[in-house]
Amino acid sequence: MYATKFQYHAPQTIDEAVHLLAQHGDQAKVIAGGHSLIPLMKLRFAQPAHLVDVRRIPGLTEIRETADAISIGARVTHRTVERSELVTRRLPALSDAAALIGDPLVRNRGTIGGSLAHADPSADLPAVMLAYDAEIVAVGPAGARTIRAGDFFIGLMTTTLHPDELLTEIRIAVPPPRTGGAYEKHPHPASRFAIVGVAAVVTLEASDRVGSARIGITGVGPAASRVTEVERALTGKVPDAGVIAKAAGRITEGLDVRDDLQGPAAYKRHLASVHARRAIERAVERARQP
Repeated sequence: MYATKFQYHAPQTIDEAVHLLAQHGDQAKVIAGGHSLIPLMKLRFAQPAHLVDVRRIPGLTEIRETADAISIGARVTHRTVERSELVTRRLPALSDAAALIGDPLVRNRGTIGGSLAHADPSADLPAVMLAYDAEIVAVGPAGARTIRAGDFFIGLMTTTLHPDELLTEIRIAVPPPRTGGAYEKHPHPASRFAIVGVAAVVTLEASDRVGSARIGITGVGPAASRVTEVERALTGKVPDAGVIAKAAGRITEGLDVRDDLQGPAAYKRHLASVHARRAIERAVERARQP
């Protein structure tokens, strides 16, 4: 099937893109890599009258470190994130997730900002953003605003991003010493989306006890979620095999896991506990590395 007719716009600046989004409202969609939007348009699940192509806007493809944060431009591709030495060193869970997205074509074209704005309930990156407590920068007619990841994802392909706002940047605080992160998932064999995906970020104290833990999960609900039950089960304890297994067993507590085309709820709860254990184990191992 072919997409319906639309008008194509190629703004040169962020301000010009925001003006177009404000002018056309719900009839406009932003396109960058296109791997989220174009399939929906071909199936006519999305029928925008205006496409705003942001690929010519400078300044959206950089990854840089400041004194207290790592900044990733919205148009940075998954492949660039995967291969970034800075991301691998500072944010290994994000590097893990980027390497597991789709196939090489998707990773070479798809963008980090596009994935977050699309907010597919089985996408990998939202869980990682929750685990790292990321901040998402959006620019609209009134200027820029910063949205915490925990406030950004609100439902099935739904975020707090306004129709006249452009996602421009993701900021993640530089993790403290003795912090490790990891992402594990069970992919759908065809789409490579996560049937279950778990991101873990763990900081160890000098005593080797868990000083803090943040856990994000994707694939088992209408949106990615942070799992505070697992975090509480880890915090203050030495993360040996027993502690990790017990904490991972709580990964779906409080979540509405249902039977669907991906499998029965019991199967998904089992997958979640297995991948939570693996993610926590790798995060702890990385936190202990000098």
